Order: sequence, then structure tokens, then C-alpha cells
Amino acid sequence: MNILVTGSDGQLGSELKKLAVQKEEMHFFFHDLPDVDITDKERVAQVCRKHDITVIVNCAAYTAVDRAEEDAETVFRVNRDGAAVLARAAKECGALLMHVSTDYVFNGESCVPYRENDLPSPLGVYGRSKWEGEEEVRRIAPSYMIVRTSWLYSTHGHNFVKTMLRLGEEREELKVVFDQVGSPTYAADLAGALLSILARCDSAHTYAETYHYSNEGVCSWYDFARAIMKFKGLRCTVLPVGSEEYPTKVKRPHYSVLHKGKIKEHWGLDIPHWQDSLEKMLAKFG
Repeated sequence: MNILVTGSDGQLGSELKKLAVQKEEMHFFFHDLPDVDITDKERVAQVCRKHDITVIVNCAAYTAVDRAEEDAETVFRVNRDGAAVLARAAKECGALLMHVSTDYVFNGESCVPYRENDLPSPLGVYGRSKWEGEEEVRRIAPSYMIVRTSWLYSTHGHNFVKTMLRLGEEREELKVVFDQVGSPTYAADLAGALLSILARCDSAHTYAETYHYSNEGVCSWYDFARAIMKFKGLRCTVLPVGSEEYPTKVKRPHYSVLHKGKIKEHWGLDIPHWQDSLEKMLAKFG
């Protein structure tokens, strides 16, 4: 199994690199900018041919949600058109495309966990671009798995946990929204789940699946922040505020909990609770 991982320097890609050394039966080729731009169809095709790629795992994305509102052209070029380029490359080399997507394809107006077949209705440029990227994958790739996730964090890159740790050291008090609810996802857990799925894939089978994956449990950003301070022993006080007190350029989903029954049933995954994974990540962070 020859696996191309795009966006390999990001949170998820970095965790895949760590786990790759344990998978002797899998041969990984990790690429990110500037070496491989997923919007460059000739370069992507070249890499796939050179390494006889049988699986593409796309971790590359434009994820700056607020900045996306002012840079829509770039966002759609990466999240939609880049997904289409990878789908065509997968088609040409007969590879399975595993494409990572987001809870932002939903508008957050539900009060029960979103299932894979619920109708998407993204609120902003980022969510729309990711939804259209999904549709390109479905339209072009002969064999694909789309895996939506939410509230991703790790020891790598920029994320909510690292921001809270920094602010918790600098300030005595923080205000965090309590009316946006979801499930945090430790990138190391998601990376492990993806590799577990790939290890059980049937190379002769054609897949056309959409899955949801996040850690178990539900919390608000306020709850999440309090847990970070508690587990790390920081004395910063976290105060709950409504979203109207913390205006942003794009409206966030108020409810973005993902239903994970399908991925657990299909692949027998044992998904950790978000608090357990947060403690694990913070222990590694030092």
C-alpha cells in the first residue's frame, strides 16, 4: 500500500507521520507546500505516478475561518478545486481517496447529532468551500471516503488548546463562549482511526462513503477552556459569554456535534472521550 499524504505538515498530517513508523506494511509519502500544491494537477499526477500511489489521504485545507471571508478565491481554489485535482489523480492511478472534511458543512441549527446524510447548509465561505470540495470528490473519484471531523487540536500548529494555554499563562481571566457546542477531536486519535481503516481496506473494493469522526462526549468552548485550565493547573478564571459578546466575521454553528455510529459500526473503532484525549495531549505538551 503506497500512501500519499497531502498537507503533511499540518495537525493531522504531523500525527500521521508519528504513527507511520509503526506501519511496516504501508509505504508513506508525505508532502506539503511548497513541494506539492494540491491545486497543481501536473505535480500531483507526477508524484502519484512516481510512487505508484494506491491511497491518497488529503489533509490539506484552507482552515482560517474568519480570514476566509476576505479571501474566498483562495479558499475555493484550495478546498474545492484542490479536492477535485486529487480526485482526478486518484481516478487516473486507481487509488482510494480519503478526504478530510469538517462539521462546518452544517449550519448548527440542529439539536441532535448530525448524521452523514443530513442536508448540509454551511454558514460561511470556509464551510461552503469544504462542502463543494466534498461534492467534487463524490463526482470524480471512483473510490473515496470522506471523513468529517470537528474542533481539531494537537501539539502541532495553531489551535484552540494552544491558544488557551498561552492566554491562561498571560491572563488572570478569560471570556469564552458557552453557546457553541460540539466535540473536540485530538488529531492523534483521528490519525489512528484513519490508519486503522486503511489497514482493513479491501484493495479490490470500490468505496463511496461519508463518515463522521470526533472524540466522544459533548462540550461548549467554555467547558473545553475550563478543562484545559484544570488539567494544566492554570489559575486563570474562565467566564462564560454568549456569542453576541464575541463577534466574528462569520457566524459559527451553535451545535456541531457529529453522530459517529456509522464509522464505529463499519470499522469497529473504539473512540476515546474528549477529556481523556485532552489530558493525554496536555501531558505530551509538557
